[in-house]
Amino acid sequence: MAVRALVWGENVHEQENELVASLYPDGMHEAIARLLREDQGIEARTTVLQNPEHGLTEAVLAETDVLVWWGHAAHGEVADEIVERVAERVWEGMGLILLHSAHFSKIFKRLMGTPCALKWREAGERERLWVVNPGHPIAAGLGEYFELENEEMYGEPFSVPEPLETVFVSWFQGGEVFRSGLTYRRGAGNVFYFRPGHETYPTYHDANVGRVLRNAVNWAYNPNAPYRHLLDAPNMPVDKALEPIEERGGKLHKPGEAGFR
Repeated sequence: MAVRALVWGENVHEQENELVASLYPDGMHEAIARLLREDQGIEARTTVLQNPEHGLTEAVLAETDVLVWWGHAAHGEVADEIVERVAERVWEGMGLILLHSAHFSKIFKRLMGTPCALKWREAGERERLWVVNPGHPIAAGLGEYFELENEEMYGEPFSVPEPLETVFVSWFQGGEVFRSGLTYRRGAGNVFYFRPGHETYPTYHDANVGRVLRNAVNWAYNPNAPYRHLLDAPNMPVDKALEPIEERGGKLHKPGEAGFR
């Protein structure tokens, strides 16, 4: 079966900025989805911030294997209850890919538990992305590095947790470097942050970027059923213990009563 990817787009700059609209006339989310569809094993759908429940209903998320997220100007407009809904699906095993300015998205900060801040400069600099983990599936088919002629600079320090793996490190013409491809695992979900993707540049028309995104979706995919029990905190009865035990001492809860959260 195909990997069911859902590309979530903020869909703000495309409506308000003529340059962005000229680069992405169908929206950045559709340009990203087209790159994913070059892999016949990926079924890519799209949704946007302006849809009811931001297009992230329980039913939609239940049918999503990997969620790809792009946002920038409207992070604060994403409802907290939707953020929690997405986080729960990641903990259950849904893959999540965060692109460029999604480092400040509510969902990324929720899962990282850190400020996720960085230095930046919008000057159309050349970005050279070095493949520092060439054996990683996300880097499959790439050379030692690839370049983007025009991109926004992101610079260290990047206030995120130490990653599970670093796949790419970027160098910019102004001299800064940045950890631009980072993997994490949250609960049963695979998470990948990928730096390129500023809206005023044609990044999502680049073949190497497309290759990375397709590789990332396949890497993030978890073929197993959702691990919903990871969200539970059951009060286990004494008579269900694996070994016989004697109940002793005082306790706060009655048998079967839910714990505090």
